[in-house]
Amino acid sequence: MDVIMPQMGESIAEGTIVKWLKQAGDRVEKDEPLFEISTDKVDAEIPSPADGVLTEILVGEGNTVEVNTVVARIGEAGTAGVAVKAAESAPEVAEPAAAPAAPVATAAPGGEKTVEERVRTRSSPLVRRMASEHGVDLSQVPGTGIHGRVTKSDLEAYLDRAATAPAGAPAETAPAPAVGTAPPRIAPAAAPSGGFPAPPFPPTPGDRVEPMSIMRMKIAEHMVESRRTSAHVQTFWEVDVAHLARLRSEHGDSFLHRNGVKLSYTTFFAKAACDALKAFPVVNASVSGTDIHYHPSVHLGIAVALDWGLIVPVIKNAGDMNLGGLAKSIADLAGRARSKKLSPDEVTGGTFTITNPGIYGGLAGCPIINQPQSAILGLGAIEKRPVVIGDAIAIRPMCYLSLSFDHRLIDGAVAEQFMAELKSSLTEMDEGSL
Repeated sequence: MDVIMPQMGESIAEGTIVKWLKQAGDRVEKDEPLFEISTDKVDAEIPSPADGVLTEILVGEGNTVEVNTVVARIGEAGTAGVAVKAAESAPEVAEPAAAPAAPVATAAPGGEKTVEERVRTRSSPLVRRMASEHGVDLSQVPGTGIHGRVTKSDLEAYLDRAATAPAGAPAETAPAPAVGTAPPRIAPAAAPSGGFPAPPFPPTPGDRVEPMSIMRMKIAEHMVESRRTSAHVQTFWEVDVAHLARLRSEHGDSFLHRNGVKLSYTTFFAKAACDALKAFPVVNASVSGTDIHYHPSVHLGIAVALDWGLIVPVIKNAGDMNLGGLAKSIADLAGRARSKKLSPDEVTGGTFTITNPGIYGGLAGCPIINQPQSAILGLGAIEKRPVVIGDAIAIRPMCYLSLSFDHRLIDGAVAEQFMAELKSSLTEMDEGSL
């Protein structure tokens, strides 16, 4: 049986073999983890499609191939002798950041798109939407992303050149990258707003130089793109969480017994955020050109720190859940994120995000908005501090909250009202909420 590179989502054209969990000649069982892959959306463990023996490994670790490529074969015991030879004689596969070693843009039989064309046109939904709006064929745009994929910056540069080209001149005047030369690893992330690439940083003696992982490259690209896209503004609030601490202390055991998960502070903040987003739907909206998309449901992203990066699983329809449902969803998604069991659908479609650096002791921060969302809530560490209550000084568990919001869409007054609503929702939670 052939083992293929799976397509982990409609917009994903390729995957990188990160690690083989089994070696040629090993016995495997159906649904047993076989290898790890990394895509531009999620890292995942791929299970074996059948019982048998891993007879051949055709694509080695670190290589990137198109979806549906045969990467290994499973057969009967005693047929694994050609495994090493097959792996060694397999055609050279391009590394994640390297361009193909030979032209692959020749016409495919039957009028089908070539591999290069499929990879390049399978850009992000935002890029495809922009291309459609401007009537641009993405296969004609030189791409600087992984394997020549067209990024937002590439498309914007193409449109700028088309707008400034002399009448009658071809829209594309800049030469495409030379075949056999590697494009910049993270051209969109490294380029400043003017579109000029940052100069290379030469290594100094003693440096350990290693290529970025696909996840790290995408994080870098998304963060810099977000800073260029949104007009970031931050507001900071302080909340007294003594009330929430009491609820956890008095009802935590019964909550755990009923729901199978602990009652965390993050769950309280997630519920309060959902309530506030319903009261101020513009904070749950997105900007698309000159249009505002008001999302009917709250799809809540919860940032999860991994040993190899950061990922934001999304709780769909979180606004319809109670504390128990949110707690179970948070625990489930975080657990599967750390064990590489998430699907691409579970890390897309978010309308608002919560990040919690406070678990590491940080008091406050200015998180970057997760595009195409319009706001992100940061949770600081909960610490006991002296506060004035009435005319007395008391020691209370306090927490700083930070909201980064897109000033293109959300005015300062609305952001403050949203935070006031969130704070009010936290203080109004009682035993009945559990």
